[in-house]
Amino acid sequence: MRTAYSGRRARSSGVKKRAWVALGAVVAGGGLAVAAVAAAGQGGGSGASAAGPVKTHVHSLPLTGTSASLKTLGARSTAPFSMVGVTWNGAHAPLHGTVEVRTRSAADGHWTAWLKVQQPDDIPDPAELNRPGVRGGMSPMWAGPSNGIQVRAAGAHRTAALPAGLRVDLIDPGRAGSGAGGTTASGMAPAGYAMDATATDTTTATDTATPTDPATATDTATATDTATPTDTATATDPATPTATDSASTAPTSGTSPSGSAPDSTSPSASPTAWPSQLPTMDQAYPSCPASSASPSASASPVPPDPMPAATTSTVAPPTVVTRAGWGADECARESGYPSYGSAVKVMFVHHTDTTNNYSCSDSPAIVRGIYAEHLNQGWRDLGYNFLVDKCGTIFEGRFGGMALPVVGAQTYGFNTNSMGVAAIGTYTDLSGGDSTASTFPGATPSQAMLASIARIAAWKFGMTGVNPGTGTDSLPEGASDSYNFKLGNSYSFNVISGHRNGFATDCPGNQLYNALSTIRSYAAGPVGAVTVTGMSGGAAKSGTNYYTKGAATVSWTTSTPSAVISGFDVLVDGKAVAHTSGTARSAAISVTAGSHSVQVRATHVRGSTTLSGSATLVGDTTAPTFPTAPAVKTRTGTVSSTAVPVTVTWTAADNAALAKVMATAPSSATFGPTTSSWNTTAKPGASDLFALTAYDVAGNGFGASVSRTPSIIQETSTTRTGTWTHKSGASYLGGYSYSSSSAGASISWTFTGRSVAWIVSQASTSGQAYIYVDGTKVSTVDLKSSTTLYRQAIWTKTWSSSAKHTLKIVVVGTSGRPTITTDGIATIG
Repeated sequence: MRTAYSGRRARSSGVKKRAWVALGAVVAGGGLAVAAVAAAGQGGGSGASAAGPVKTHVHSLPLTGTSASLKTLGARSTAPFSMVGVTWNGAHAPLHGTVEVRTRSAADGHWTAWLKVQQPDDIPDPAELNRPGVRGGMSPMWAGPSNGIQVRAAGAHRTAALPAGLRVDLIDPGRAGSGAGGTTASGMAPAGYAMDATATDTTTATDTATPTDPATATDTATATDTATPTDTATATDPATPTATDSASTAPTSGTSPSGSAPDSTSPSASPTAWPSQLPTMDQAYPSCPASSASPSASASPVPPDPMPAATTSTVAPPTVVTRAGWGADECARESGYPSYGSAVKVMFVHHTDTTNNYSCSDSPAIVRGIYAEHLNQGWRDLGYNFLVDKCGTIFEGRFGGMALPVVGAQTYGFNTNSMGVAAIGTYTDLSGGDSTASTFPGATPSQAMLASIARIAAWKFGMTGVNPGTGTDSLPEGASDSYNFKLGNSYSFNVISGHRNGFATDCPGNQLYNALSTIRSYAAGPVGAVTVTGMSGGAAKSGTNYYTKGAATVSWTTSTPSAVISGFDVLVDGKAVAHTSGTARSAAISVTAGSHSVQVRATHVRGSTTLSGSATLVGDTTAPTFPTAPAVKTRTGTVSSTAVPVTVTWTAADNAALAKVMATAPSSATFGPTTSSWNTTAKPGASDLFALTAYDVAGNGFGASVSRTPSIIQETSTTRTGTWTHKSGASYLGGYSYSSSSAGASISWTFTGRSVAWIVSQASTSGQAYIYVDGTKVSTVDLKSSTTLYRQAIWTKTWSSSAKHTLKIVVVGTSGRPTITTDGIATIG
């Protein structure tokens, strides 16, 4: 990324001096230490103990070469590291050119392609940058667990001289549990070890091995692309941290951070008490071993001067992984309090220019690596005030109290009264002004990341009453050499701005910069449209309404991320009956009988509300009815000695909304609310139960049943006239039937019942018959069929009640096919 900086002078803040009060800090965890940060006066509480710091190592190796414009480090094995930095003598010395590195994976031994290291995007103000020993440097690059390195640096056009003292810094961010020492009751753990001594301009004896690559600083240096180091990695450092190691730096109490569940969004926190805004003297000046590399380890403890004013926000604080949570070694930073501004007026959004191909469980290690490299450059502390990963986890940055206007080292010339929030990763799109020097392809920032950045902004600007969506404020330029800015002039910014708005850089990349409007919208509120998507948990839908006997679970959706939603309320007839957190998307309610309007109200962290449209929920405790009771009648179809075709009829109704009718005997079946008949079979010779249950949409049920006895009556019980032939065969009921071709021949059955079916055999030669019921001709039936069929109920009749009836069949004597074959009748008593 493009940067421009050289000579600088310090600026002081105008904070009024106040009486100093030492207050405690709190850390909570469950996977990572976290704090839900609340403004002063929002409640007290004791701090929880946290895990100790995580020891980091920085091993520095010089780049060499006979040309002032080309420097290299040959491919070699190294102690384990996961991050790479490149630094040089002189904070003001620019590096005009490119630096490329290759790293070897500790997991599989494969070397990467050449990767370009990026120009720095976070820089201290002059008061911090102009101190003796501060080094210039590139943005640190996350490599993942590695044990081999190769570097080449070239000045612009291969003619520009590279800065003196050029070296590569191999940063091992350590593993959880690798630190020593106890923990304080506040959860801020004093370190029991010093920063690795190689974090200086002079490398240690173990790092000064002469490079094995003989390549000189010429255009042919790329011949090392295929070189494979033959020496083996040393084992002088702890094992490279794994994702589990990184995520296990955890206390065992308190609120869990979003970072403890990788790949999930950061939850919004309720106003949890933060018992301190200003760290205690013991925290500012930790008790460190004599070997500590802390720049001011022997400094006499003094309170900050001027004293920062306590802050109060109208917005509840977000959930944050504290410095103790990500394993900061407090003995490595400059001891004492940082500089403070009067209030945070502008939030500058950055990106770290590191790979996007990281696991969120690695995020604590990435933060530790950036911290270690910033210290290695001679900075007082980590430059950013907060960092946010792609899963939306927020990490505390520079020490000094998250609720206070800590002066960071992030936007050169404008660090006072601003805060820097860094998105971990690279968010360029390599077009429209973005730097094309980046090796890492830019990613689209995740909604979780944008929401967490917005959450920080909503909280911080809730301290000043500024609308983060539309607010602007001014900051004076504090540097004399910042490109396009003039020392002492005041410049206006959106309160949520990109780093490029205050410095000559492409940071935070086009994709993240173009998303600042989304961040502002998320931070300002209100919550976007809320839609009731359904009801369950005892409620069911029919048409456009929902029905329940009383209980229901209401579900909804909104495109606004949970991080900026303080909660939801479910309203029944305009009255809130259930409340949930901002992460919930459903809630259980109950209603009384009758029709009710249901809505969901979302509350933004800044207090504005959004109300959904209404859905109708009907409370219904009245069971359905059967205005027409179930009845059973014969129907056409194939008859057997074990099954008579029958139809069950009914009429079901409900006062609200009928859902279904279910048959439970003699077999099971389910029917829609408009169905009123069921074709089934019944076993002849036995009383069958026909049982139905009607259900409404609310789930109320009512049953009805009827018992009926089907019978099969064969020709032996008939009165016959004319000529009839007895026919035997297995296809006939009872093994026989009667047939006749004599016109006028008749056969009659007398029975008692409420329904009857005439059973016949059919063929292509079958003729016609007249049907008489109780002496009256009611029908003429043709038995002809293109296929031969046996035991067919071809004609039926049903009465409203059971009575004695006579069924008479008369042969018509149809020309060319006079024969009919009868196989009995079926009746229902």
